[in-house]
Amino acid sequence: MRVVLGRDDLAAAAGTAVEETGTPFERAAVRPVHKASRGFVDGAGPDLCELAVVTLLQAVAQGREVLLLPVTALGRDQHQTLVTLGRLTVEDIEGRSVGVRAWSQTTGVWVRGFLTEQYGVDLRKIDWRTYEGAHVDGCDDPSWVTRAPEGAKLPADFLDGRVDFGIMGNELPADDRIRTAIADAREAAAQWAASTGFTPVNHVIGITESAAREHAPAVLAAFDAMRAAAAAAPTAAIDPVGFAGLRGPFTRAAAYALEQEVIPRAVEFDEIVDRTCAALGVPAAHLGG
Repeated sequence: MRVVLGRDDLAAAAGTAVEETGTPFERAAVRPVHKASRGFVDGAGPDLCELAVVTLLQAVAQGREVLLLPVTALGRDQHQTLVTLGRLTVEDIEGRSVGVRAWSQTTGVWVRGFLTEQYGVDLRKIDWRTYEGAHVDGCDDPSWVTRAPEGAKLPADFLDGRVDFGIMGNELPADDRIRTAIADAREAAAQWAASTGFTPVNHVIGITESAAREHAPAVLAAFDAMRAAAAAAPTAAIDPVGFAGLRGPFTRAAAYALEQEVIPRAVEFDEIVDRTCAALGVPAAHLGG
């Protein structure tokens, strides 16, 4: 079984468990992990792969043979990822330009959801700029979103003032001029999490349908081992494992993605659960459901 996992603790736990079932285990070194997503979704990459929530939603919406193994690899606050220079704030965002690496980037989906839900922003009154396409073929940017010129980079455009705001996670450059556009962003994120009962989830674990059917005992062993490793990690409180824990984050992310034209149809969480359980031959309760 070939896997791409960014977290060493999850990879080590999964590797030991899989090998104990007699199934070969190979961890492919892909950094950053999102670069493995396209091959995984297309069936030409790893069997088990860490991938963004929205990539998985797009894959399901497109009918790809990609399943959710319900383990969170990365959860985090997101309100602080909307940044600007100088005195602009979220109240100034309509009529301005906002750059985001990709329209389907999960961080962007969460932030745009906050903009509409908490701040009453009309997304179509913003000049959106994207810098790359989706990781799932067939998913295009909406007609009201503009692709930056070939070769342009979001951090440079942001620092040089060619876009007024940026939605940035790991791409955030080091510059003393940068400010969060949402006042008291960490406090706003904590309040949002308290009201919803969860912290936004960015990355989860996917498994191909063929690998799930062919290596079900190994996949289930990997899930049990990763669940134990995640529970022992310092991030356990914000990284849910099991279908029950992921239902809230996935349902909210799917609703945001549909509203933003990131996915072409509604994706219900029960559809995701049913497909995984059918392939592995277990009830949802076996996977924390």
